[in-house]
Amino acid sequence: MAKKSNSKQKKMDTRVNFTPMVDMMMLLITFFMLCTTLSKPQAMQLTMPSNDENMSKEDKSVTKASYTITIYLGANDKIYYIAGLPEYENPECMKETSWGKNGIRDVLIKHVTEDGTRPVAQVMAAKLELDKQKTAFNSKMTDEQYQKRLSEIRNGDITGTGEKIQTLTVIIKPMDTANYNNMVQALDEMQICSIGKYVIDKINEDDLKLLGLKGVK
Repeated sequence: MAKKSNSKQKKMDTRVNFTPMVDMMMLLITFFMLCTTLSKPQAMQLTMPSNDENMSKEDKSVTKASYTITIYLGANDKIYYIAGLPEYENPECMKETSWGKNGIRDVLIKHVTEDGTRPVAQVMAAKLELDKQKTAFNSKMTDEQYQKRLSEIRNGDITGTGEKIQTLTVIIKPMDTANYNNMVQALDEMQICSIGKYVIDKINEDDLKLLGLKGVK
């Protein structure tokens, strides 16, 4: 009786050669390095209060009261606002809100002036239209052109014809108990709402009195 031959199956090579993949990754990295535009550093423009003693209070506050919102930054992430100029004898003019889109951002966007307009909403709508033009498929708008037009919009030229509307002026007054993060959050809201006119002012004695009447420490 013939013996059966023991046949052995040939083992498959399970190793994977990653050398072509490394070459492909290097080509992709080189491609993105050559084709990607490096982000340019952006500077945040701040408008500080004037120190000129010869300038009257009327000259410092040439905007209408209804086109002004005063924001107070307090302790424990508290934020308060006054729609218009402060009425130092009336603590009810100051209201408390919160941070984010449902707080101070909503207050800024929905603020209505004495003539029934919403300046922040108008400026944000014009910026949204500008962003659509910039990101359009056949757009030839350069970054310089975009920044120039954005600056015009923030200054009130929302139609591009040179005719300006009056924009909102925001006065930010941080208390000594406010933290640095709150100040950054307030400046971020100015950028998000495309507010071009805002100042960082100091708390004065009248403000402290009003905050005391409101029970703010």
